[in-house]
Amino acid sequence: MVQRAQRVKSASTDPVNRSLRQRNKPFGNATRGTTNPNRLRRVDRWLAGPQVWRLRRDSMPGRPPVVVDLGYGGSPTTAVELYARIHAVCPEAHVSGIEIEPARVLIAKPLEHEGLDFRVGGFEIPVAGQVTMIRAFNVLRQYDEADVRLIWATVCSRLSPHGIFVDGTCDEIGRRSTWIALDPSGPVSLTISMRFGSFELPSNVAERLPKALIHHNVPGEKINDFLAALDKHWLSGASLAAFGNRQRWLRMCQLMYDDGWPVVRSRSRWRLGELSVAWSGVDPGPKT
Repeated sequence: MVQRAQRVKSASTDPVNRSLRQRNKPFGNATRGTTNPNRLRRVDRWLAGPQVWRLRRDSMPGRPPVVVDLGYGGSPTTAVELYARIHAVCPEAHVSGIEIEPARVLIAKPLEHEGLDFRVGGFEIPVAGQVTMIRAFNVLRQYDEADVRLIWATVCSRLSPHGIFVDGTCDEIGRRSTWIALDPSGPVSLTISMRFGSFELPSNVAERLPKALIHHNVPGEKINDFLAALDKHWLSGASLAAFGNRQRWLRMCQLMYDDGWPVVRSRSRWRLGELSVAWSGVDPGPKT
């Protein structure tokens, strides 16, 4: 989306709210547009894995499930990769790459084929009908935190009853990723996914937290407690380092589960350097 992201304010006169009211214009602002091949492989693997049931539930004769790569940036690479990964598990799915910059859509148009198209738009999601999956990576980080809830509500309003919206962030080559999963009712979980060998402590992923959480990584907040617990159990497993970081990560995840953290217990996902926790465990709202 452009070289410098235009910052938005939270007042009723800010660019985000104005664009929402102007229904004939895309809702949102242009972003930096940095894209690298294979950068989003970790979240794609998650969408095409434990979330694939959503596509199958929404697949109907003559009405394929719709998947959206929202704000794909200066290159359509991530949308093309998303199509390949989704098509492998759900051949009938249709993928749309959506960008607010018309010039970027024009560049991507020659890559269109059956099951993949590109169009101009923003958070209003300019596709017909309801959407099963929407992936927005490294997009909301460029907005103010106060705007996130409005954006979430707008995007989630386009989801099917079984739909999912992924608001995520990753580093430049996709070795450290985090994403919040939302269904039509709101946020459901936070997932962290890191390549073994790319971190010293699990909390190194903190700089890649989504906008809704990154400013809450301070003492007294749940996300800070969660990352601190990860570090504690990671350090306690130092003796397993001789057997590889995967074994150490597996032990850390199991100890988090044993401690009562609402993490998804799935060794197959843990083995990938991935861990999901229920939103209640990291919600930046007041503690109960």
